Amino acid sequence: MQAPKNLDAIFYPQSVAVVGTNKTKGTVPHDIFYNILDSNFQGIVYPVSPGEKSVAGVKAYKYIVDIEDPVDLAVLVFPSSVCHLALEQCGKKGVKSAIIISAGFKEIGGKGVEREKQIKSIADQYGISFIGPNCLGVINTDPKMRLNASFARKMPEEGNIGFLSQSGALCTAVLDYAQAKHIGFSKFISFGNKADINEIDLLYYLKDDPRTKVILVYLEEISDGFALMKAAQVVISESGKPVLILKSGRTEEGAAAAASHTGSLAGSDVICDAALRQAGIIRCSDIEEMFNRAIALAYQPLPQSNRVAIVTNAGGPGVLATDAAINQGLKLARFSEATSDILRKSLPKTANTKNPIDVIGDAHSDRYNVALSSTLKDENVDGVFVILTPQSMTDIDEIAREICNCSIQFKKPIYTSFMGEADVASGIDILQRNRIPHYILPESMCCSFSAALNFKNRSTKSDSSEYSPLDHINPQKAKEIFEKALQSGKRFLSGRDAYDILQAYGFPVGRYGQASSKEDAVALADQIGYPVVMKIVSEEIVHKYDVNGVLLNLCSAQEVAEGYSSMMKVISERKPHAKIEGVLIQEMSESGVEVILGVKRDPSFNAVLLFGLGGIFVEIFEDVSFRIAPLSPPDIQTMITDIKGYPLLSGARGRKIMDIASIEDCLRRLSQLAVDCPQIKELDINPLIVRNEGLGALAADIKIVI
Repeated sequence: MQAPKNLDAIFYPQSVAVVGTNKTKGTVPHDIFYNILDSNFQGIVYPVSPGEKSVAGVKAYKYIVDIEDPVDLAVLVFPSSVCHLALEQCGKKGVKSAIIISAGFKEIGGKGVEREKQIKSIADQYGISFIGPNCLGVINTDPKMRLNASFARKMPEEGNIGFLSQSGALCTAVLDYAQAKHIGFSKFISFGNKADINEIDLLYYLKDDPRTKVILVYLEEISDGFALMKAAQVVISESGKPVLILKSGRTEEGAAAAASHTGSLAGSDVICDAALRQAGIIRCSDIEEMFNRAIALAYQPLPQSNRVAIVTNAGGPGVLATDAAINQGLKLARFSEATSDILRKSLPKTANTKNPIDVIGDAHSDRYNVALSSTLKDENVDGVFVILTPQSMTDIDEIAREICNCSIQFKKPIYTSFMGEADVASGIDILQRNRIPHYILPESMCCSFSAALNFKNRSTKSDSSEYSPLDHINPQKAKEIFEKALQSGKRFLSGRDAYDILQAYGFPVGRYGQASSKEDAVALADQIGYPVVMKIVSEEIVHKYDVNGVLLNLCSAQEVAEGYSSMMKVISERKPHAKIEGVLIQEMSESGVEVILGVKRDPSFNAVLLFGLGGIFVEIFEDVSFRIAPLSPPDIQTMITDIKGYPLLSGARGRKIMDIASIEDCLRRLSQLAVDCPQIKELDINPLIVRNEGLGALAADIKIVI
């Protein structure tokens, strides 16, 4: 997928018309026009303001069609009720790009929805690409352009971070936050209702933007999750740019009850979290965490490994940083003998020359220089954390400058934490102006380093991303079963139909059949071979165990006959009105580890797959992982290893190794089934009984909601 052809005209227009501006300071129409002038915009700007001869000393036009020269970009700030008229004129003028600032569209419902459809229709008619409506606007800090087509209070600093936001109000807070920390942006975009250009288009655009190194996204909704995942994967793989997303709406109040384990466990935020992680996106929980990670990725080289050195002038913070580093999976680097010699000779005898290095509270910049330069030269060190607490003799600003100099000399990441506020403020300012990541707490350094390392490790993997086509599958047979069930009004597939679906996709299901009488059940059991399992087949009985609807280990014809009679008696008492289709007879599986495989259809991400410990354990521990279909080989492998119960499968503490290859094969087949058959709303294979390595697995029970 390519970015819309008119996006360049939004970010690099030679001429801009502000349609609907006025002379009233402190209003959105006036402030947008003034911001374009004040930002030293390198193109031509035209105010379009019926009734005004000029705005801010610039000749005004009654209508955009009155402008004699071509217009690349129109910024619309008319009320929503007349926006369609202004956009129509833009189309007649030949304008191909627009930013619609105006509110009063889809976000208010009712007439607003119709207004939004109307402007989208006009834009499509004239080939206009637009951002908005209901947005703050667009900022491009590139010195060749200097465009502030927004009503933000001021132009942000130039930088290499691209920021996309669905919320305009959040944008103003972010700009203020960033200004205080000297965080600069390449592009800053509020895309509002995304009636035309959305976050997917903008991700592809920023992928190719040479001034953007890191992309941040704030979303309130994910309308096309699969497209978002694909876009992020392309951005990361083709450009190496990290994508960080802050997604609001983590809680899911009032969610409807699901009919399967998978449906009940796969809440919307759980799915979102798994999908973003699968795509390589770094998900953040708040603004501070997002920018903590962003400055690490934007300012410093990516760490090559997890070995860090800690340099501090206070023992306590050094210990805190050590604990945080270990908790984040980092390691304290073991210094080479040469490094240790330099530290012992250059630092006071009271200093700690092991890691963490304590240069002692009375340290000046010279001690920090020795500790920093020697550890950065050490091949055993992949990054350095610098901690400072303000003592009366601490030359804070000089130490900050020394850190900046070392950052230029050595191509390894340096993160800092000058602890305090008033006394260290000037030193922090020096660090931030020189693009040295600074964190209030040492713990934040460790989290950000870990995030940068995880991104580096994931983006440099060269795993194969696709499988060869599956064998032993019959999609046409599955399609016919689903069509027949839907035509008959069924909500569930159970019994033979459900197992026929699995068999059509090559799952290990063993021998099975469906019987409608006691005599048929005995004959079928004789044919399959003992021991067998008997299960009630009824769309109205979802939880079979509650009504004695599952009988295990039936070893003879007599036990089958007696079991059938007993089962029907109990069900007639507990579910007298249930329509009984018969009983399923299937071979009894050998013992093994029980796991669950599942599918849930999500409105944004489509087919979501689940894996975890099965049987009763899924209800007790909820030890599961999720991925979005179709699954790649790495997706399947990490899906299995992610669960806490993985040691039960991998042979921990002298246990036998289970047949993990058979789980991988089943997940691969389930992924294909979920992609091929959109009729599946929810599906559980629970349990899939996994035997010892080399002995395979068996799907012991299946439930499909259609």
